[in-house]
Amino acid sequence: MGNLSTFVKRIRDIMRNDAGINGDAQRIEQIAWMLFLKVYDAKEQDWEFDDDEYTSVIPEECRWRNWAVADSSGQSMTGDTLLNFVNNTLFPTLKNLTVTPDMPIKKSIVKTTFEDANNYMKDGVLLRQVINIIDELDLSDTQEVHAFGEIYESILRELQSAGSSGEFYTPRAVTEFMAEMIKPEIGERMADFACGTGGFITSWLKALAPQVHTTEDQRAYDHSIYGIEKKQFPYMLCITNMLLHGMDVPQIYHDNSLMKDVLDYTEKDKFDVILMNPPYGGSEKADVKSHFPSDLASSETADLFMSVIMYRLKKTGRAAVILPDGFLFGTDNAKIAIKKKLLKEFNLHTVIRLPGSVFAPYTSITTNILFFSADKPTEETWFYRLDMPEGYKHFSKTKPMKSEHFDPVREWWNDRRELTVDGFSKSKKYTVAQLTEELGYNLDQCGFPHEEEEILDPMDLMQRYQEERASLNAEIDRVLEEITAKLGGVSQ
Repeated sequence: MGNLSTFVKRIRDIMRNDAGINGDAQRIEQIAWMLFLKVYDAKEQDWEFDDDEYTSVIPEECRWRNWAVADSSGQSMTGDTLLNFVNNTLFPTLKNLTVTPDMPIKKSIVKTTFEDANNYMKDGVLLRQVINIIDELDLSDTQEVHAFGEIYESILRELQSAGSSGEFYTPRAVTEFMAEMIKPEIGERMADFACGTGGFITSWLKALAPQVHTTEDQRAYDHSIYGIEKKQFPYMLCITNMLLHGMDVPQIYHDNSLMKDVLDYTEKDKFDVILMNPPYGGSEKADVKSHFPSDLASSETADLFMSVIMYRLKKTGRAAVILPDGFLFGTDNAKIAIKKKLLKEFNLHTVIRLPGSVFAPYTSITTNILFFSADKPTEETWFYRLDMPEGYKHFSKTKPMKSEHFDPVREWWNDRRELTVDGFSKSKKYTVAQLTEELGYNLDQCGFPHEEEEILDPMDLMQRYQEERASLNAEIDRVLEEITAKLGGVSQ
């Protein structure tokens, strides 16, 4: 379909004329549920072909092929009839589907996907025009599905500019680099406990795909992913993303990873690989802390996810996690306790400091990738600062980070050595004793030299101020305790 490239633009132009659509977020949510039904219908055709006994979980009149597609004489529902059907039959039916515990996930996802979905369009004629464009997609053509996968990526990217509170699209260059460095193997299972629209999962699948040679490999590949997403809308986008990537049984759950006691996790809840970018800066309900041992109960979402990751990584497992600078330099009690656990029970072998604008324009907080494994305690940690590529002042929406920008790290990775640039360490190795005894668990090493004062977004500024204040308070308390102890008194 030659007009794939104009797919989003054509839909946007129609929706602009509809009084019910207010802004990008609603427009994309509107496209999302229609796309889901179109993609799901294509999947059902495959399932019916493979299994004569297959029955749809969606009642006949609500299946895409029976209401969205024109009949043999070219007639299709439109105007008020269509609007009335979508609002009063389609949505109530899909929201209230009966789901039983033994129902296969490929069927139960329909109800979960529609739980909080909305039809915002108010003009049935315009709605019909949008449906027609979506129905033009030929999802039986592998090439077209692949091309559409790319377009879906761009839809997800656009959507993220409507995001807030530390939720943002992790650039593909970053997720692919992390998946590549973790070296996936057939038979392993990977998890992302805040999977958003599925970026890490698709990067994992892409890195694993070349190893699929037999039907057994294929089965292992199909069952190699696990995702949890708390918010309804990214969940819907993620499921559609998985179906587009040929996952017939997308093990993606609509749930909150922080709402289970970490001490209750057993061996079967653990994974070989964890790849994720935990939400940070967000605040969770007060009762969330009760699911964590008291010393690890932080009020910062990223810290809590870090604990979940440590409790859910197999003894032979590996993880790559994006964390903000606040985690590295933070010296409040919970952060220190989490870092103690990390260095004592895991091998934190590499920390990659990312340039400040990787997540522009969504946040200006500087982030890092922590690579660690669960097979032994940390003996030494390498820090490597990835500088801005030549010719870039900063990354932006129009000039995002690209895969080749990671080439300097790739070169260094297998042949590690300490590097100094302009008197500042760019790469350096620290022993665990240096990090703990000398530096007091401050992992903020090989940072960016600040030649100019960066101007942060007010919310990011507040966030950094709060983190630095908490660190300072903890530092003062520690020094006071030491002085009191030396004076022979008892600290309060």
